[in-house]
Amino acid sequence: METRATEAEAAKATAEEKMALMEEDRKKLDAQIRELTDEASKLKADSARMGELYRRNKTLLDDLFDKYDRLDKTYNQLLSNSAAEAGTLSKNLSEKEKQLLAMEQNLLANKAQVDKLSADLQSREQRVKELEKILEDKDKAVNDLKNSVSNALLSFKDSDLTVDIRNGKVYVSLSEKLLFKSGSYAVDPKGAEALKKVANVLKTQPDISVMVEGHTDDVPIAKGSGGMDDNWDLSVLRATSIVNILAKEGVNPTKLTAAGRGEFVPIATGKTPEIRQKNRRTEIILTPKLDELFKILEAN
Repeated sequence: METRATEAEAAKATAEEKMALMEEDRKKLDAQIRELTDEASKLKADSARMGELYRRNKTLLDDLFDKYDRLDKTYNQLLSNSAAEAGTLSKNLSEKEKQLLAMEQNLLANKAQVDKLSADLQSREQRVKELEKILEDKDKAVNDLKNSVSNALLSFKDSDLTVDIRNGKVYVSLSEKLLFKSGSYAVDPKGAEALKKVANVLKTQPDISVMVEGHTDDVPIAKGSGGMDDNWDLSVLRATSIVNILAKEGVNPTKLTAAGRGEFVPIATGKTPEIRQKNRRTEIILTPKLDELFKILEAN
């Protein structure tokens, strides 16, 4: 009986000890459970935060990807536009270069033309100067010739002759009464004296061309008179008589020309004796040598 009681006590003690251990283990488990529960709560809260953070980050990431796509499209568009613009600019630049080259060639051509025109102008200016010098010399020679002839004929009356310059020539106009009797072509001694004085001047001017023109009035001569049919014959014969005297006095015959103008070149019109007397005249026309002048004019 005691043995059983002892065993029972021992079993009770053992049971209580086990119960204490079990209680201790339960407390540990409860502590672990609370700890796990806390951790679980924390993990759940962390998980919620992480989910929210993930969602925010995903939204941001999606927005970034969207912006990237837009930027990429914009960039590609800009590249495309830039390529097109670069092509256009390159084409325009090529056209401008062609235009510039053409302008440069035109400029060179224009410069060459300007240089040629400038050279031509200088040449023409030189010819103009030469022409002006020749004209100046000619005018001086004509004036000198007029003065020489006038001085040689100072002993004759002004009413018998005149010496003047017309169209660059010296005109010595001799009246009929100084040279001829009415209807005659034989030169009177006084007229011959005047012609000798003119010849003396012309002998010192070998380059002067001499044209002798006979002029009558409008009164017809008697037909057949002195072998002449009309005033034209008379004017020619008078001019020829004067040319013969000038040649005899030493004027170069190759420079002499005789011409008859009849009544067709009057210096005055009318039927009065005074006017007819003016028209009855002989003109000795002295022309300076113009070869150099003609050469320059032909060169132009």
